[in-house]
Amino acid sequence: MAVSSIHAVLFDLDGTLVDSAPELGAAADKMRVDRGLPSLPLAQYRPMAGAGARGMLGVAFGITPDMPDFAALREEFFRNYEARMLLNTHVFEGVAELIGSLQTQQLAWGIVTNKSKRFTEPLVRSIDVFSSAGAVVSGDTTPFSKPHPEPLFEAARRLELDPARCVYVGDDERDIIAGRAAGMRTVAATYGYMGATADAALWRADGAIDSPAALLQWLNTA
Repeated sequence: MAVSSIHAVLFDLDGTLVDSAPELGAAADKMRVDRGLPSLPLAQYRPMAGAGARGMLGVAFGITPDMPDFAALREEFFRNYEARMLLNTHVFEGVAELIGSLQTQQLAWGIVTNKSKRFTEPLVRSIDVFSSAGAVVSGDTTPFSKPHPEPLFEAARRLELDPARCVYVGDDERDIIAGRAAGMRTVAATYGYMGATADAALWRADGAIDSPAALLQWLNTA
């Protein structure tokens, strides 16, 4: 598929466009410290940052969503994260240039994330380069979240494009599952929060990139 047949590029947010691991990790680590537990280094949180509250609470407390205390701990985590989410979160190196190049090539672009609107909207507003996004779909924009394809269908509808003309880029297997189910080409962002045990080669994505800048080359050769 050459660029001429691609009309839009959609991106996951955390771990693909922005590095939010420091704030996510700090939000969970504060919960440990508040309970008299020793602080954990960011290196332990970072690989699970793409899994949001589930991942951060798993690292901090070894808890899973099926455990009785999870809902209360998740809301505490959300409050901690909301209080600091704009402090140090930043786009990955090369993202601003990538978005500029997409615009130069007259390719639409958008964001599809499982992050709820409560966090997505202020974060996107705080980053100037995101003002050109043609669609921003959060985890609670539709009744479903990834790996269900509906959020990607919603983004394509907002861009008024056939999903088959879109590419979806993400750093988690559920991104690739959702993109494939939506009939989009998919690209694994291996520079994100994949974790030590993840193997993007098993995700059956159409391509893989080790930096945001590498996407441009993939678009021109795929």
